[in-house]
Amino acid sequence: MSTYIIADLHLSEDEPAITAGFINFIHQQAIHADSLYILGDFFNYWIGDDDQTELHQQVADSLKMLSERGIPCYFIHGNRDFLLGQRYAKQCGMTILPQETLLELYGKRILILHGDTLCIDDQAYQDYRKKVHTPWIQRIFLMLPLFIRRRIAEKMRKNSQYASSMKAESIMDVNPQAVINALNHHQADWMIHGHTHRPAIHEVSVGDKQCFRGVLGAWHHEGSAFVIDKQGIDLIFFPFQPE
Repeated sequence: MSTYIIADLHLSEDEPAITAGFINFIHQQAIHADSLYILGDFFNYWIGDDDQTELHQQVADSLKMLSERGIPCYFIHGNRDFLLGQRYAKQCGMTILPQETLLELYGKRILILHGDTLCIDDQAYQDYRKKVHTPWIQRIFLMLPLFIRRRIAEKMRKNSQYASSMKAESIMDVNPQAVINALNHHQADWMIHGHTHRPAIHEVSVGDKQCFRGVLGAWHHEGSAFVIDKQGIDLIFFPFQPE
């Protein structure tokens, strides 16, 4: 048995192949897992739990099936779906975790997070993040009619894409010292995150201790996951459609 960790699927009605890949992943791989962790940007954007679309119901049904089979599912907010709330989590049968969560799995201490909080060199993004995580701003946004929220989300997404295209690649990656600080704070052996879409496993020296940072890939043309068991931690890739 093993634990799966995924992130950055960016599910939307515009990308049915990714949704199909996720459903296949649930039925072919996660169904055999000890547990499943989703580290944010699960959806391309989230404008409120009252946005009950066919896609949201389909995804909820798949995750609920896991929980009903005794396979727990956990979720950490990303920068695109930070408004996903307890109502939808209950519908999925999943548990929302703090933005930094320490796991003890198979004898390893593993820090999991979405990853955007590590990108501290991108000050413009960090200022934006602080603003949209302000509780009163979120409350006002969620009071707006759905069609207005959807327009705002689509405009913000376009603005974000343009802003990212104008930034140097280096400042959109994690800050090395932020990684060390987080590993040291949690006394973790591993860190696993998404957000940067740069799948890899990096060695990180924390004092005299050798640690590792695992980065998940985005689900653009194939799936990506970390698989953790007694033998170790592996980064795997797989097609959306089973071969």
